[in-house]
Amino acid sequence: MNSIVLVIISVLVLVIAYRYYGKFIATKVLVLNEKNKVPSEVFNDGRDYVPTSKWVLFGHHFAAIAGAGPLIGPVLAAQYGYLPGMLWLLIGAVFAGAVHDMIILFASVRYDGRSIADIARIIVGKKLGFITSIAVLCILIIAMAGLGIPVVNSLKNSSWGTFTVGFTIPVAILVGIYLRYIRPGKIGEATIIGMTLVIFGVVAGPYIQNLPIAKILLFDEKELSVILAAYGFLAAALPVWLLLLPRDYLSTYMKIGVILILTVGIVIIRPDIQMPAVTEFIHGGGPVIPGKVFPYLFITIACGALSGFHALVSSGTTPKLIRNEKDILPIGFGAMLVEAFVGIVALIAATVLPTSDYFAINTLPELFSKLNMNPSELPMLSGLVGETLAGRPGGSVSLAVGMTYVFYKIPWINHLMGYWYHFCIMFEALFILTTIDAGTRIGRYLLQDLFGQSWKHFGKVRTFFNIVFFSAIISAAWGYLLYTGNVSTIWPLFGTANQMLAVIAFAIGTTFLLSMKKTKYIWITVVPLTFITVTTLSAAVLNIFENYLPQEKYLLAGISFILIVLVVFVLIESVIKWVKMIKEANNYK
Repeated sequence: MNSIVLVIISVLVLVIAYRYYGKFIATKVLVLNEKNKVPSEVFNDGRDYVPTSKWVLFGHHFAAIAGAGPLIGPVLAAQYGYLPGMLWLLIGAVFAGAVHDMIILFASVRYDGRSIADIARIIVGKKLGFITSIAVLCILIIAMAGLGIPVVNSLKNSSWGTFTVGFTIPVAILVGIYLRYIRPGKIGEATIIGMTLVIFGVVAGPYIQNLPIAKILLFDEKELSVILAAYGFLAAALPVWLLLLPRDYLSTYMKIGVILILTVGIVIIRPDIQMPAVTEFIHGGGPVIPGKVFPYLFITIACGALSGFHALVSSGTTPKLIRNEKDILPIGFGAMLVEAFVGIVALIAATVLPTSDYFAINTLPELFSKLNMNPSELPMLSGLVGETLAGRPGGSVSLAVGMTYVFYKIPWINHLMGYWYHFCIMFEALFILTTIDAGTRIGRYLLQDLFGQSWKHFGKVRTFFNIVFFSAIISAAWGYLLYTGNVSTIWPLFGTANQMLAVIAFAIGTTFLLSMKKTKYIWITVVPLTFITVTTLSAAVLNIFENYLPQEKYLLAGISFILIVLVVFVLIESVIKWVKMIKEANNYK
């Protein structure tokens, strides 16, 4: 199949879904009303609650939710062929991911910007609220450590990547101050200034490698783990307008810009999809993902189709910044669809590579030798980018190679392939880092909610001590996991933990709809809830008995078992609550 066909189909599906299904939920189910007061207006404190322009907030929200999932997940899932990943990205994003994000965002706006655990405590009860808090915190810490791994691997011993990504921090602070004090409300001016400086950082990156400062910017995995945790602390503790919001907003231009450039490249070059629609590995035995297409596809492609982490953003930073209830549609529903398109483009970038080259990159040499495949154009590509590309699993390298492969046939830019490849690696790190900063701030909110129930002083969420104290705790928690762990110990948990959080979010979202007397519409959450519960719990059980226990990874097996118990408890308590609410509604009639 030609790649342009996938692009056209995807754009049509996503645009039609936004126009009809998104509008249906906004007008018929949630009944968004621009006259309703929102938390940013009621609790405006200049730090966490700040009325924010729709487009700036879209940039922050998209940057926060679009982490490793839409880039890495589809690339790894290409093992099964391009068709399974494409179908799940489109169907999952429309009927699961976008609904999930929008419902939770609306619920949080209606409950004063509260966290998902706090909402559960209010509408279901203290017991479920407490269990949800524990489950969400555990999953968040695992997710943050998991998201940190690709960033560390992308930036280690890279002065170029470290400089360019790090340069966005002072630029963001400058833009935040500009909009706050120098030229309030002048978003266009601030955007031009900020993007000019960001582009300067990108262009200057390669030249930094030739300067004395380059040695200072070379960090190994351990040092980068500490630096990431320190950055997470700053993003959580500083006022949202000073660092988090402007940095995510500016990063979104680069994220969407690169994806648009790649899309244009696909349209111009029209490379063929070389991966089969379906491979033999759908039955298991694949070298990239250990299990069958069901259920492992659905935990491998996370953020691009459905991600529980989005519920943390939708009930964390974003609801405190919404300026108008009507903005929930483009931000909650629309940003998810844009992320699905990012996933489609990443899938195309991986599958236009010769099939043997894809597996040569994503498989260790000893495993690749058993596949009876010979690399096709990989030696040539290695020469173009100046690095050995074979035997570098994890998805990020094959994505960068695929993005490079789209353009290498244009004669007049052949000499830029090395630059483009390294830029793509840096771009992936930047993409994921914006999720880490928002996630750390959200973790601070969750901790403050949880501890505030036990001691009144901790309940004072705006005091300087509490902000610094809880920012430090959450940063240290995931930072320690990242510092002491690696891909084999952290990443396997990320996919299942992330989707377990989506199960919890759908359960709470269904309860919320029932509390609004929207019983006839609960199918929009119950259907995806049922599907994702079956796939995620199946994957978790298979991971325990087929992966963790045979490899004697008892800690991973234990953590997985605990998460299963927590999720099942939330589901049982939720169903009991639903039955009671439906009976009460019927009696009222």
